[in-house]
Amino acid sequence: MDGRLSPALTQKDSGKKRMRNRTILKLGGSVITEKSAGSAGVIRYDALAAIAKSLALYPDMPLLIVHGAGSFGHPQAKAYHIQEGVTRENRKGIFETHQAVRELNTAVVEALRSNGIEAVPIHPLHGCEASDGKLVDPIFGHMDRMISLGLVPVIHGDVVMDRKRGACIVSGDQLIRVLAEGLRMDRVGLATDVPGLLESDGSVVRELRRSTVHQVTIGNSGHIDVTGGMEGKIAELLALADHGIRSEMFHISQFEAFLAGKDHGGTRILPEDA
Repeated sequence: MDGRLSPALTQKDSGKKRMRNRTILKLGGSVITEKSAGSAGVIRYDALAAIAKSLALYPDMPLLIVHGAGSFGHPQAKAYHIQEGVTRENRKGIFETHQAVRELNTAVVEALRSNGIEAVPIHPLHGCEASDGKLVDPIFGHMDRMISLGLVPVIHGDVVMDRKRGACIVSGDQLIRVLAEGLRMDRVGLATDVPGLLESDGSVVRELRRSTVHQVTIGNSGHIDVTGGMEGKIAELLALADHGIRSEMFHISQFEAFLAGKDHGGTRILPEDA
């Protein structure tokens, strides 16, 4: 399956007027946690509070939030070599990795709810399955109904069971792509700790398409990241653009500009015909 809602659900809801401006927002792990050396497991509560305060100004925005793991999942996944496959020998890593990202998810949900946002935690380990690192047969009808009720699902990068590897890591960026396609989201925004996709001279790539990606050199962040870093992020966003869905990447300081639909100075990843 490609992650879209089932035909039955689509037909059932086809007579209803779907709320516009359905927004999927990705909070990068580097935004909400400290990812520097020696900072594993440190939450940036100040950043979470500021994000929640800004989102509270848009109570009628149909919203889904995805957040990265930051320093709460990558160290455990790396220590247990989760991406190389899971057997009985390293199965302990499934619990420890999930427990770490679940703790971060709880902090995100609590920050949102403290500001009057009806946030609800969603854990991929509980209901998602992958095959060779890619989500298969995802079922997102429950999140569609949550959004319609004014709830805000908060989902995160996580370890999930894998048909070929035993288990694997599903990144927030892969979730962004699958959810945006499956839930027919209108806006996709990624809040990061960089101004956007950067050229080698430090300037921001304002627009990126599949046909122009070869012109950009993507560097490594230097952080521990078992999900592909910036290259993995761009690959998922280009795949999203291949399905006709544009996305926007911007610095967290431009968060309110994105919410207001203003220029945030970041990067737009566009379909070829946009």
